[in-house]
Amino acid sequence: MSHSSRPSNRGPAAAAENRAALLDAAKRLFAERGYDVPLSAIAREAGVGQGVLYRHFPTRLDLAFAVFEGHFQQYTALARSEEPEAFGLLWRQLVDNLIAETAFVDMVVTARASGADYDGIARLGALLSSPLERGIATGLIEPGVTVEEVILAVRMAYGIIRTCDPATGPSELRRIILDAFPRLSGPGAPG
Repeated sequence: MSHSSRPSNRGPAAAAENRAALLDAAKRLFAERGYDVPLSAIAREAGVGQGVLYRHFPTRLDLAFAVFEGHFQQYTALARSEEPEAFGLLWRQLVDNLIAETAFVDMVVTARASGADYDGIARLGALLSSPLERGIATGLIEPGVTVEEVILAVRMAYGIIRTCDPATGPSELRRIILDAFPRLSGPGAPG
């Protein structure tokens, strides 16, 4: 009689656990190796078979969108804050996520190029609106800054990240980007 060290197949009972493991592995590997990391590597890292991955996420975009939703939860929490500094905190979180996980911007670019129905830019714009207005009203953000300008700054920050010397560290990239857009960081904002 043979005893396998592999756990028995728990089927549907493991679905939520498998999904969470896939999302965690995808977030980590997208950040480390980029958006084009093999899906087989993500499944392996999650400890599941590729069939399980495809059952939860039929395409690479489906998986990337699901991981990206975690960022929108962060952004939503920051945007809902009534603090005048909410916009500056949200802007810096966007910059930090861009630096740590450029794969997600690659995903948005791929989604747009493939014609996928993705509303991330519109959702981000809607999230930015109220905190930006509060920041302007309290004098923390320069008057005249628009949501469209912030979205453009996000795209430009992505370009900076993509074209910088690979040896440039995350803290230096953060300083470069925040210094490049002082109208968005607010006076005296920590870099």
